[in-house]
Amino acid sequence: MVLMQDTAAYTSSERIPYRADIALLGIYEISKSLCSPGSLQDILSGTLYVLHSFLDMGNGIIALLDDEGEVEEVYAASRDNSFARRYFSGVPEKAIGQMVVAEMPVVIEDVARDTSFGAWDTSNWGKGDKFAFIGVPIRDRGKAIGVLTIDRAWVRIGDVRTDEDVRFLKMVANLIGPTVRLHRLVMRDRERLLEDQRRIEKERELRSHPAGRIGDSRIVGDSDALRLVMDKVRLVARSASPVLLRGESGTGKELFAQAIHDASPRKDKAFVKLNCAALPESVLESELFGHEKGSFTGAVAQRKGRFELADGGTLFLDEIGEISATFQAKLLRVLQEGEFERVGGTRTLKVDVRLVSATNRNLEEAVSKGTFRADLYYRLAVVPIFLPPLRDRPGDIPLLAEEFLRRFNDDNKTRVTLSPSAIPVLQACYFPGNVRELENCIRRTATLAHGDRIAESDFACHNDGCLSAVLWKQMARPSAAPVPVLMPGATTLPPVLTEPTCASAATCKVPNAAGTGKSEYEQLIEAMEKSGWVQAKAARLLNLTPRQIGYALRKHNIPIKKF
Repeated sequence: MVLMQDTAAYTSSERIPYRADIALLGIYEISKSLCSPGSLQDILSGTLYVLHSFLDMGNGIIALLDDEGEVEEVYAASRDNSFARRYFSGVPEKAIGQMVVAEMPVVIEDVARDTSFGAWDTSNWGKGDKFAFIGVPIRDRGKAIGVLTIDRAWVRIGDVRTDEDVRFLKMVANLIGPTVRLHRLVMRDRERLLEDQRRIEKERELRSHPAGRIGDSRIVGDSDALRLVMDKVRLVARSASPVLLRGESGTGKELFAQAIHDASPRKDKAFVKLNCAALPESVLESELFGHEKGSFTGAVAQRKGRFELADGGTLFLDEIGEISATFQAKLLRVLQEGEFERVGGTRTLKVDVRLVSATNRNLEEAVSKGTFRADLYYRLAVVPIFLPPLRDRPGDIPLLAEEFLRRFNDDNKTRVTLSPSAIPVLQACYFPGNVRELENCIRRTATLAHGDRIAESDFACHNDGCLSAVLWKQMARPSAAPVPVLMPGATTLPPVLTEPTCASAATCKVPNAAGTGKSEYEQLIEAMEKSGWVQAKAARLLNLTPRQIGYALRKHNIPIKKF
């Protein structure tokens, strides 16, 4: 009996220190969760998850408010924002007001019997008939920025412990407040740094104006074909009509779109660009129209879309021919009405945007097949501009080559130059990849050049190592032949792959075949034997390029001997 009395006395005397130790351990674990890296949603949801381990509770909710006192975001331990918002909407506004305005805790032992705050919706609280509710304000710098609430199902009134739990929740809320402020400051600084980076990049581009540029744009060239396009660019820039840039891949559609914006009255506003082929449809809708907070998993904050960012300026949509039929209908409404709603939002936004789109697809064929909406096509192609391929402006190749070499030298702190013998090599190339392929050729050759001067022998095509030639040979096969676009005024389609003197394997002719008494087949075999079956050497003997002799060998089905 004495032993039992001593044990009871010990348990009673040690109860308060024991609960204090539990609370101290809980604050320690929660502080670790709040200091962990990650998004604000992950941190606060993790905090509520840890809170479950130290309190007898059912649901836990953290609701944050904006500067106007409106609910900004609601978090639950399950990371289900939709559930968190439904739960929070069931709490009476008067109870929230006591926590936010009066900055006083709300403690209710039985919400079913309490009418001081109004009606409670406990349909989302779980199983049970009797629920207790505890809510405390989240404060930072003397102001309530949110609330932390928990509920608890109980059977006996003795199950409800309020005073100790309120003190514990107040300590947790005091830790959450500074954490939220820190994350908001980090996000604000991140947006500012990104905006400064975009501004610096634009200023750096504007300061660079080498010779050979047309106007104030970055488009390099002085050919008649290019000047005709730039004259049209200056004309269409004066209006707000939608422009559709057409042309082969690598012709510089984005640069021409930038030139239209720079020559327009909107030049002081934003120029926003987006590649439609680089994003799936669900992400593309959010990128263009924006989204509201909580509209989908990961939407932790409201975000403006590209249409909003380009309001008053120009929006460039590249690869417009790749969007799905469903998204075509959504885009059509914006072009017709100039209004839209953010993803997950109900407020209609109206914008003034000049749209410039681009594609290398044959949209007329897509319309006839029903894969592209005719009404959207007419909205996009109000003013079509066809960009000339590089083969139609060979006079611009030296200027472009010098520009790309200048950029290479700037990037790598070198002083590589082009020799006079290098220019004819470049002008003799077909460049199916257009300006992009030319830039790749210059950078590759400058990287592998043995000295500071690029000579004729440095080019890959003179060493039978032109990777682009291999690529276009593969694409020229019947199973993978691309469909060329018929340009205005043309009567025939351009060839898929040609050379200045050798269009394909079927039409390739050895230039000195006539008058020698030998057939093309015999001359090819003789040249290949003399050169040890090295195509580059045989090409020089026959006054051909390595690519041309490759065509000729395939034309006569001559197998390559390997030693």
